[in-house]
This record gives sequence, C-alpha cells and structure tokens, in this order.
Amino acid sequence: MITADEALSLIAAKVGPLGSETIELADAAGRTLAEPLIARCDAPRQPLSAMDGYAVVERTTAPGKRLELIGESRAGRGFAGIVGPGQAVRIFTGAPLPDGADYVVMQEYASRDGDHVTFTEGYGPAPHVRAVASDFSKGAELVPAGTRLGARAMVAAAAADVSEVCVARRPRVATFATGDELALPGFAYLRPDAIPESVSFGVSAMVAQEGGTVVSRRTGADELDALIAAADAALNEADLVIVTGGASVGDRDFAKPMFAPHGLDLWFDKVAMKPGKPVWLGQARGTVVLGLPGNPTSAMVTGALFLRPILARLLGEAKAHPWHCLPLAAGLKATGTRETFTRARWDEDGLIPLDNQDSGAQAALLQADWLIRCLPDQAALAPGAMVTALRF
Repeated sequence: MITADEALSLIAAKVGPLGSETIELADAAGRTLAEPLIARCDAPRQPLSAMDGYAVVERTTAPGKRLELIGESRAGRGFAGIVGPGQAVRIFTGAPLPDGADYVVMQEYASRDGDHVTFTEGYGPAPHVRAVASDFSKGAELVPAGTRLGARAMVAAAAADVSEVCVARRPRVATFATGDELALPGFAYLRPDAIPESVSFGVSAMVAQEGGTVVSRRTGADELDALIAAADAALNEADLVIVTGGASVGDRDFAKPMFAPHGLDLWFDKVAMKPGKPVWLGQARGTVVLGLPGNPTSAMVTGALFLRPILARLLGEAKAHPWHCLPLAAGLKATGTRETFTRARWDEDGLIPLDNQDSGAQAALLQADWLIRCLPDQAALAPGAMVTALRF
C-alpha cells in the first residue's frame, strides 16, 4: 500500500498527453493549449491615446495658450497629417497619435472655441500615450503551452492575432459503475433492494469540469463474463476508463478481474488514506484505467485527488494540486494511522470540519467545499490552528 504522494508521483510518471489538434479560436474556450501562442505583432503597433482629449506638441503647449485645431483622430481612423507647434488634433481613447504629436491633454482641461482650443492649469504631467509595444512585443509568448483557455486567457489568445490554435485533444472517458444493488436514478424505488447509482454522475461532472468528454456511462451487475465484455467495449472507445465499486476482496468484487483478460497492468492497488483506501490505477491495452471506491464520498475524494491530475496529464497540464494553508474555525478530531482527508466547509473565520465524515454520505457532499489534509496519527487541533487544505 502506497501513500497519496506516491500515488500522485506515479500518475506524473505514467500518464502523458494524448496529442493535439488545430481548431478555430472561436471554439477554443475551455481547451488546453498544446503549443504556446506567440504574438504576431507589437501591441500597440503605433502610439495610441490613453484618454479622450487633444494631441499636441508638449514643448510648445502651455496653459492659456491658444492652439489651432487641425483635425481629428479616432480609433481605426487616424489623422493623416502632421501636428506642428501651436496646433492640436482632437483625439479619442485608442486612436493613433498623429505624427509630430507627443502628448495628449485630457478633455477635462480643454476649452474649445470653434477651431481653437486652450488648456487650463494642471493638465500634466502624464502624457496619456500608450507607447509602441508597451503591452507586448512581436514574438512574445503570450500564452504558454498547457494553459487552459479561460476568459482572461482567451483575451490574450485573441490579442496574439491568430485565427487558429493548437490544443490538446480532449480525453475520451468511459465510466462504469458495478454492483448488483445499483439502479438508474428514477427506477431504484421499483426494487426494494436497489439504490440509485449516483457516483458516475458526480464523476462525469468532474470529467467535464476538468476538460474531458464522457463518451459512455455504463452500469453492470456483478457478473464477471458480462463485465469482461463491457470492459472490452469501454477500452475500445476511451482514453480513460473509470470503474466504480467492486474494488475490495469479496467474492463478487470484479472491478480489477474484469480488466485482467485485457492485460491489466496495475500501477497501484491501494492507497493508505481515509476515505478511499481501495482506489487503484493501471493500464489495459494502452488505456488508463482508474478504479474508484463505490461509496460516494470516497469516490469524490479520490476523484479530486487522483482523477483531476490524471486528466490534467492527459491534457498536457503538468500542474500540481494547489494546497492552501488556512485556519480552522472549529476543532479538528485526531486521526488514525492513515492519512485522512477531512471534508470541511468554509466560514468567514476559517474551515469548519463537517460532522458527518461517513464515506457513504451523499447529502454532506453538498456542504463540503474543502478537503483538510491530516497526517497519520495527527493529534486533535483547536480552532485557530493552521491546516493544509485543497479546494474540493
């Protein structure tokens, strides 16, 4: 049995990017860059006004001095002439600074009289001009490879002046829930011994949030021959197969045996953690196979810890978990011999561990937005103590 850190190291060593494809920039939101985005030109490419006002020659301009207005410069339609001493051009934010001008006086300091303008005291000292390449230079790397293109990154991507981007191929994910007791939601009430299959819905949502695509979702009874056939189908269609339940050592726990005929190579089969000890990971026919516990909370905790980095590696996002050091707003109980990930909610004063830490709890998942990482045999902690936590 290995530690959670050892499991994460194995994921980093064993799982790699799937490859790339080129798509339209308009379709790239949420995708991960496979190649860096390089700026095609300087930004700005010419000096621009940072304010609405008047473009002038600074050394020949003074408060109260009357200047001749000779034209106008707008964004996308600049003034074609040259500004000389004693002259001014009406200019708007984002418009090109006319040749000869080196300064913009804000319109708040201007008094216009027909074709002339004068300025009051206090209009300096800033020139209100955006210099060439003051944002970025031609050839600069604006967005590095491995970046998920969120809202802010999309602005930078478009600023690179490219119409297409090379992105990582989305991982195709198949989920498989095992267990005689499982029924599709909406039908469990028809059988007295059935429970709604809930884990795959949470797992599928996590896959979508992390940039993958769920290509199939199956539920199977504990019949080995049927499960072997279903495993074959899942391996044929997916880059990652996630199987939930059936990971213990009972006579009808078939999560690993269903992949054995397909050449399952186990990378690890248990992790010394609570909840989620039965989590396992391997590969079959070149496809990554992740086994999550059947208990909902255990599955979501191990998914947060291991599924997220697996998907990140498949996408070429070699990022580590963002652990935070945060205060406790309530006491934290002592832990046992395994590393424990305690579910907690955030309060304005810090983290409050949930009362219900049962691995099968489902309603409590709604309250939990953080995982507190507790070392083996950790003593009880009082409110105000600092703990290491991961957003859940």
